[in-house]
Amino acid sequence: MVAKRIIPCLDVKDGRTVKGVNFVDLRDVGDAVALGQYYARCGADELVYLDISASKEGRATFTQLVERISDGINIPFTVGGGISSLEDAARLLDAGADKISINSAAIANPSLIDQIASRYGSQFVVVAIDARCGDDGVWRVTTHGGSRQSDKELFSWASEAEQRGAGEILFTSMNHDGTRQGYPCETFARMSQELSIPIIASGGAGSVKDIAEVLTEGRADAALAASIFHFGEITVGELKSELKKMNICVR
Repeated sequence: MVAKRIIPCLDVKDGRTVKGVNFVDLRDVGDAVALGQYYARCGADELVYLDISASKEGRATFTQLVERISDGINIPFTVGGGISSLEDAARLLDAGADKISINSAAIANPSLIDQIASRYGSQFVVVAIDARCGDDGVWRVTTHGGSRQSDKELFSWASEAEQRGAGEILFTSMNHDGTRQGYPCETFARMSQELSIPIIASGGAGSVKDIAEVLTEGRADAALAASIFHFGEITVGELKSELKKMNICVR
């Protein structure tokens, strides 16, 4: 059995790790490299760093930060946020990132997935998908942090992303994100059945039970979380220990 992964997510603004709700009321929760090193020591399998800086200056600072992360952290890390071209991806991968995550830019220009996968390989490409389920039961893909609805449907877009060269899908349900009431496990299970690449579950984790359910019933390959780790509700090591007690295979 392939071991499930636990992945802390760190939002970064101007080189510092921050946490808020929908990028509002941001609180500084520490130096991005030091926090990443702490999570690595606690047993995190990978890290995701998302750049939420709005300016070009912020992007330049993030590239410098990626170099520091690469020098200081011994586990794989993915970077995302503001990547809209092959050049953007190249800059961050060349700075030391192990993978890059693309979201809205891939919807605007799906061939971006092909371009990055062709140059670097599918294992370097994570396609992040934010989707919301409507009253009609259809999952529609959103962009810009869930604020805009696209013309894409979740499962067909995930399948297209895989065909174009995505190595992983990072799926967030906008219905569940921030609620801390669990994940839509049936949706994750269907996605897992339809795709052959790993799926990372994001948004909705409020307890060990929630994460256990999405890794088992939801058949997700990894769980990504932020608040429960940043604010000390549970450590990565404690979470893994609890999952092992439930006979869930973690690294």
